[in-house]
Amino acid sequence: MTIPNDEVISTLNNLIETCKDGQNGFQTAAEGVKNSELKTLFSTYSQQRAQFAAELQNEVRRLGGDPEKTGSVAATLHRGWIDIKSAVTGEDEGAVIAECERGEDSAVKNYKDAQATSLPDEVSTIV
Repeated sequence: MTIPNDEVISTLNNLIETCKDGQNGFQTAAEGVKNSELKTLFSTYSQQRAQFAAELQNEVRRLGGDPEKTGSVAATLHRGWIDIKSAVTGEDEGAVIAECERGEDSAVKNYKDAQATSLPDEVSTIV
């Protein structure tokens, strides 16, 4: 049995926040490293997260909901992206990479949690 529509929208909005937090975190990382390969990689990941968020936002609209447009401060703190700023300030590329990994670990957990719910098939395919 699938979950009610409002719960599906809430789940998708949580993932949108996750993607927006990742987008912002990777952008911050790209701006904070000197290595050109890392800059390119982090910028690519940031753009990818923006695309993921846009796909999820479209699905929320299709379901009749109001999609999240940004990550939230609470979500940022929860997902660990806030610490990337302190890592970038020190220009320690290893610390920046570690913070990106930490943020991604949190994102993976959020996606796994979403997949563990009984999402409708057409939504589950997107997630």
